[in-house]
Amino acid sequence: MASIRHLQLVFTLVAMGLLLTSEAQVLRKRTTLLMGSRFDIIIVAKDSTTAEHYIDTVIAEVRRIEYLISDWKAETQISAVNRNAGIAPVKVDREVFELTQRGIEWSKRTNGAFDISFAAMDRLWKFDGSMTAMPTPEAVKQSVAKVGYQNIILDSINSTIFLKLPGMKIGFGALGEGYAADRCRAMMLAKGIQAGIVNGSGDMSTWGKQPNGKDWNIGITNPLQKRKLLGIVPLKGGSVTTSGSYEKFVVFNGKRYSHIINPSTGYPATGLCSVTVFGPSTEMCNGFSTSLMVLGKEAGLQLIDQYPAYSCIMVADDGKLVKSKKGKFKVQ
Repeated sequence: MASIRHLQLVFTLVAMGLLLTSEAQVLRKRTTLLMGSRFDIIIVAKDSTTAEHYIDTVIAEVRRIEYLISDWKAETQISAVNRNAGIAPVKVDREVFELTQRGIEWSKRTNGAFDISFAAMDRLWKFDGSMTAMPTPEAVKQSVAKVGYQNIILDSINSTIFLKLPGMKIGFGALGEGYAADRCRAMMLAKGIQAGIVNGSGDMSTWGKQPNGKDWNIGITNPLQKRKLLGIVPLKGGSVTTSGSYEKFVVFNGKRYSHIINPSTGYPATGLCSVTVFGPSTEMCNGFSTSLMVLGKEAGLQLIDQYPAYSCIMVADDGKLVKSKKGKFKVQ
């Protein structure tokens, strides 16, 4: 599961300056590091001071969420859950509990192709050029011995999370980035900010329009030809995410193995080099894009076609493009 991180920004804001102004609106953008990833935040407001203030507000909200759910910061609630694996349940905020619930629902929905307990996987596969041979089946099996969403016990009444197996860990990865992007969009709309973008390492949440009244245009990078775009998509208040394996992979016996690991088997995903998903929720889009990379073309399309509000475009290892039934975007 991307380890589960997206490796680069795969979207480009097309035909848009960074300081666009109109009669009553100004656009400001800031790039910063949050949740261990690059975040690009764009706010459209009545003046620069207001726009910069609300960029600060977005950053503060993402940091608040990070200090609840990060599995690599020792002081977070999720880290406390992980430290107490096999020992005792841990009480968490309702927000953390419900995000964990949704993560488990994704795990069930995909039969473990997505698994919120992926954080316990051993880093057996190396994608830095150092691997010279396939790991043994025994080593692969052992690498996922502590993975299994079925061993996460939730107590809704007491708002506790218990990991049954010592050494188990849960983590949200890019699913958490998608959640944060959704939260920030809702917060900005509630505060009267009618347009903007929160882009967490390719997990992009948009709302409203550019100051010139046009939709946000998102260019989707071709993973096999990085200087070319697959297409340009106008977004009308929606989300888009991409999972990809086009930068980190290994090849054994002529077969390409991506850095996105199937947490139910311990083996890398094969067949697809990128999946881009469109829909109303960034969190949901991320769940789809990560899961579809592992499920592959046929099973992935069967899954996403059950959700009318979501669509996808896949790029196979051989460069062929596959679109879901509901995809209305055009590729170049």
